Amino acid sequence: MEHHDFFLFLPLLLLSARLLAELCVRAQIPAVIGELLAGVILGPSLLGWIEPGEAIKLMAEIGIILLLFGVGLETDVRRLVNAGYQALVVALAGFFFPLVGGFLLAREVFGLDLLEALFVGGTLTATSIGVTVRVLSDLGRQHFREGQIVLGAAVIDDVLGVVLLAILYEFSLGGGVSLVNTGKIVLFIAAFFLLAPVAAKLLAFLIKRADHGSRIPGLIPATIVSLVLIFAWAATELGAPELLGGFAAGLALSRRFFLPLGAALHADEPFAERIEIQLKPILYLFTPIFFVYVGLSLNLRAIDWGSPFIWSFSLGMLLVALAGKMVGALVIKGNWAMRGIVGLAMIPRGEVGLIFAELGRVSGIFNNEIYAGLIIVIAITTLLPPLVMKWFYACCGHRLPRT
Repeated sequence: MEHHDFFLFLPLLLLSARLLAELCVRAQIPAVIGELLAGVILGPSLLGWIEPGEAIKLMAEIGIILLLFGVGLETDVRRLVNAGYQALVVALAGFFFPLVGGFLLAREVFGLDLLEALFVGGTLTATSIGVTVRVLSDLGRQHFREGQIVLGAAVIDDVLGVVLLAILYEFSLGGGVSLVNTGKIVLFIAAFFLLAPVAAKLLAFLIKRADHGSRIPGLIPATIVSLVLIFAWAATELGAPELLGGFAAGLALSRRFFLPLGAALHADEPFAERIEIQLKPILYLFTPIFFVYVGLSLNLRAIDWGSPFIWSFSLGMLLVALAGKMVGALVIKGNWAMRGIVGLAMIPRGEVGLIFAELGRVSGIFNNEIYAGLIIVIAITTLLPPLVMKWFYACCGHRLPRT
């Protein structure tokens, strides 16, 4: 990519992502699908106008860090308390069944090596809290019983998913599976999550004081984004992926988090709201770049669509992805309508699944066919459940509990 071409490609990327995301939302399809399609259309799969060069890759990495920061920022640990053990059961079953099922299918049936199979299983564990929250909010059911169970389970899935991602990242750097490295990364993550809220509390206090005394606008977004990137750097220094730092920073700054900073921000709602409001435009700018980059990185022309592997692999993983999330819902208390909607709401992989798949690709773990197969599974599991959920509520909503 020539230096001056970047100034044409970036607005083309941003505007096409925005346009297709808008069209998808109007068609009641998650916006992430439109952003992914923008990359597919502009990239080598179709038009071939833009290549996933270093400049776009760097912006995509910033986007993924900020995306996980946004996920952490929106995490509400109180949902876990409200939903109780049912959310825990749904989360654990929806995490381990796809992980084990995807791993065994990839390893025993498709003959993938150990690290490849672990990455495949890890990708299937994801649940997109963003897609789930959006659908439940649109339907006005986020505060009902099934909504509390789903949102609580999605929070637990987020935390488990980030830990698993960090472990797999360590495996990819070391070139294999190591129990010693697993213990090390878990210890680092635990220490990081314990120290992050304390450090963020002190920094947030300084930012608040500086904001009151500042004579020019823009101090909050500049300092908070700097804080997130510093956390990302610190996570990398500890041997974890940089996106873990973004998630930890968001979790630490969340006014709904139960650790000290959450209590401090909860006592000062206006400051907490200013952080969220002033950072949203930055998140809206950078996070779509990651999803477009995923589409740009996918070369559908290089895939042998006549090969039985791509179809059998996609179908097999799709079945595991669907069944794995439904299992947890089947064992909780409630009628069949309650269990059905909880299971459906846990299926969307969305941005979280894409993060796993992209890490597997850039680490050299996935070849183009495996990566494409997982993208197909992520797209289907992200696209269909919101549509089925809306139909399900229209047909069976009267059978759900009203509290």
